[in-house]
Amino acid sequence: MDRRRLLGALEKRFAGMLAEQAAHTLERQFPEFSARRRATAGQLGVGLAVVLGASVAILAAPTAAFLVLSLIWAAAFLANALFRAVLVWIGAGHYEASPAPPVCDSDLPLYSIIVPLYHEAAMLPGLMAALSALDYPANRVEVLLALEADDAETIAAAEAAASNPRFAVLHVPPGLPRTKPKAANYALAFVRGEFTVIYDAEDRPEPDQLRKAVAQFRARPQSVACLQARLNFYNARENWLTRMFALDYSLWFDFLLPGLDRFGIPMPLGGTSNHFRTEALRAIAGWDPCNVTEDADLGIRLARAGLSVATLDSTTFEEAAVTLGNWFYQRSRWMKGYMQTWLVHMRRPRDLLRHAGLGGFLGFQLFIGGTFVTGLANPLLWLLCLMSWAFDIDAGFGAAWSSISDVSVLALVFGNTLFAYLAMVGSCRRGWLELAPYGLAAPVYWGLVSAACYRGLWHLLLQPMYWDKTRHGMTRLAPAPASAGFSVSGGNM
Repeated sequence: MDRRRLLGALEKRFAGMLAEQAAHTLERQFPEFSARRRATAGQLGVGLAVVLGASVAILAAPTAAFLVLSLIWAAAFLANALFRAVLVWIGAGHYEASPAPPVCDSDLPLYSIIVPLYHEAAMLPGLMAALSALDYPANRVEVLLALEADDAETIAAAEAAASNPRFAVLHVPPGLPRTKPKAANYALAFVRGEFTVIYDAEDRPEPDQLRKAVAQFRARPQSVACLQARLNFYNARENWLTRMFALDYSLWFDFLLPGLDRFGIPMPLGGTSNHFRTEALRAIAGWDPCNVTEDADLGIRLARAGLSVATLDSTTFEEAAVTLGNWFYQRSRWMKGYMQTWLVHMRRPRDLLRHAGLGGFLGFQLFIGGTFVTGLANPLLWLLCLMSWAFDIDAGFGAAWSSISDVSVLALVFGNTLFAYLAMVGSCRRGWLELAPYGLAAPVYWGLVSAACYRGLWHLLLQPMYWDKTRHGMTRLAPAPASAGFSVSGGNM
C-alpha cells in the first residue's frame, strides 16, 4: 500500500481520536501550560488588587497617584525600547560566524513539512511550486497538507494538484478550537521525519533552507530543539503599510531574535519556518491549540523543558498584509496571543525563574510582556502629553502636573526616536536602503499597533481562543522565483 492510501486508511479509522488528541494532549499532559484557562485564581486576585489599589490611590491622592502611574508607564516604555536597542547591538554580528559544514545527500534524513491551510485554494499552486523547488532529495521529504475537513474547495484543489508523491492531504475533523495549532498537532501524528518544519500557505522559503537546517542541527548539541529561520516579505514595497511591516520584520528577525539567541534568553518563535527535532516537539506535546500565538508560547515551553531555540541563516518570504483591516486583525491576534503566553508562563513565576535563570526571566518580562505593555502604554503617554498641552491643568494639580507631563514627554520623545532609529537599522541589514526613511513614520505605525493591542485585550476577555484568519492572495505583486532568495550573512549595518 502506497503512502497516500495508508494515510487515508489511518485517517478513516483514527481521525476522531487523533483530532481529540490534537485539541487536548497538552492540556492533559501539561495542564499548567495550556491557555484554555485564561488566568489562575491567584492571577485574578493580583489583578483585582492592583486595579482596586490604583482606584483607591487616585481617589485619595490623585496628584501623587497620577505621578506614580505616569512614572510606571514611562519606565515600562523606556525599558522596552532600551532592551531592544541592546538586542540589536548584540544581534548585529550574529551571522558573521562561518556556516555549519553541509551534509552530503547520502546522510540527509527524512524531513517532514507541515502546512496548515484553511480557505486557501488559490494559494496552492504557488505553495506547491515553492516547496517542490526545495533543494532536497525528493525521496527524503514529505509534505503534509493539513486541511479542515469541511473546507471542500481547498481539499478539492489540493487533491487535484498533489500529483507529486511528496505531498499528502490530511483532513482535520471539525471541532473546537478551530485553530492553526490544532491542525498542526493533527498532522504531527502522521509525521515520520527526524526533523519537522511548519510553513504557511503564502511562504516562499529559500531553496537550500532544509539543507541548512540539517547542517545546523548536526553541528549543534541535542539541546537545540528548534531553529527559527528569518521571515520577510516579497511584497514589501507595495504600499506604506507593507513597507512598515517589512521594517518591523527586518528588525524582529534579523536583529532582535539573534540578540535573544546570543543572550540565551527564551525565544518566541515566528508563526512559520520553525524547524524542529521531531522527537523534542512530541516530547512537549506539540503546539497549544488554545493559544493564538502558539509559536511564541512554544519557544518558551522549549526553554522550560531545558531545550533551546537558535536562529537559522535562511529567509522565508511571505505576503505582507496589504490592507489595514487585514493587518489590524492579524496584529490584534498576535497581541492577544502574547498576553496569553505571558499569563500562562507567569502562573508560577518561581518555576519560570528556576528554568530560565534570572536573565531569561527578566528577558521574558521585557520581550514578551514588554511587547504588549508598550502597546498599551503608548496611547496613555500621548494622552497625558496632549492633556498637559491643551488644558490648563496646573491650576488644579500644581507643580506636580508639570513633572507628570515632563516624564511623559521624555518617554515619548526618547522612546519613539529610538524605535524609529531601530526600524531604520533593520532595513540596512538587507540592503533595502530605500525603505530606511520610512522608519521615521514608526510612531504612526506603533500607534496602529497600540490600537490592535487594545482590541487584543478586549478579545482576550471575550473570545480568548477566537482565531482572526489572515487573508492571503491579496497582493498585486507576484513573489519572486524561489531561486531569487538571498542571504544576509556577513551584511553590514
